[in-house]
Amino acid sequence: MRKLFELLRDELEADRDVTIVSVTSSSGSTPRGAGARMIVGEAGRIYGTIGGGAVEYLCQQKAQEVIKTKKSFNENYILRQNEVQDLGMICGGDVTCFFHYVSSEDKNIRAVVDKALSMFDNNENLWLIMDITDGGDALLGIYNEAEGAFGMTIPEDIINNLDGKPTRCKIDEKTYYIEQINRNSKVYIFGGGHVAQQLVPTLSRIAFSCIVLEDREGFAKRELFEGVVDTRIVDMDNLEEFCKEVTPNDYICIMTRGHKDDYIIQRQVLKTPARYIGVIGSKRKTAGVMEKLRNDGYEDKDLSRITAPIGIPMDAETPAEIAISIAGQLINERAKDR
Repeated sequence: MRKLFELLRDELEADRDVTIVSVTSSSGSTPRGAGARMIVGEAGRIYGTIGGGAVEYLCQQKAQEVIKTKKSFNENYILRQNEVQDLGMICGGDVTCFFHYVSSEDKNIRAVVDKALSMFDNNENLWLIMDITDGGDALLGIYNEAEGAFGMTIPEDIINNLDGKPTRCKIDEKTYYIEQINRNSKVYIFGGGHVAQQLVPTLSRIAFSCIVLEDREGFAKRELFEGVVDTRIVDMDNLEEFCKEVTPNDYICIMTRGHKDDYIIQRQVLKTPARYIGVIGSKRKTAGVMEKLRNDGYEDKDLSRITAPIGIPMDAETPAEIAISIAGQLINERAKDR
């Protein structure tokens, strides 16, 4: 989403009108669900996708017409057999898209885009709220717990029921689309070796904010980790201050140079509310560490929080392949919020 907002800013600053096409609801076997979107300019698609195939092509054409008519609207698509085959799906489904005309002269939406980008920079929780009422003003706003609503008036019923799942709702004859577009969550990676050096750029490309923690200066250099948010030198034996900053939204990946450090870290991070704790290594290594943790007083319910070996099961051997398996597992974990 950050990339979409960056490109939207660029188009508006260049005084070019665009259409944002957003999937606001779907059912059945559709290629993309609610939250999929693309930016379309006069010459065609600029960025994003709503799934490809015939429907996306048709939406691009309609979006180009919107720039001429300057009118926003909802459109429902029922995927019949020919479209199903074109999209490579087994069965059909319904997709509702909102075509949002965005004028480069709209100072309010420019301000919303700038504000959203600053919140992305600060890795803050951020919700997108759109007024998608047919025949309405097609308003777009954002919401953050610390600063409240920005860009439009947001009903209290929406604010009081915000969660991580994209949703549509109707309040006082108006229809709204709500989606969390940034989550204040981090991936803490213990160990800056070869796997971590592949994992950080892999995760950063799919909107995970990564922080590498090391006790060796040579393995904590920022230039080793493309896309890293931060690198830190820490004392692996004393992570008390670190543990205080971990939230229930955060992920911890442990991939140090040896069993001893892995065990020391697990013993401490199990005291945090982290939503995910994954450890690299063999099943034999894992069994030995688990036994030591039991001797430390941890029970099976505590140890069940640890995913080890880390990553989706696959025949991964190289650091790059292992990074992909870990990224896949974190994608699945993050998707539980949708």
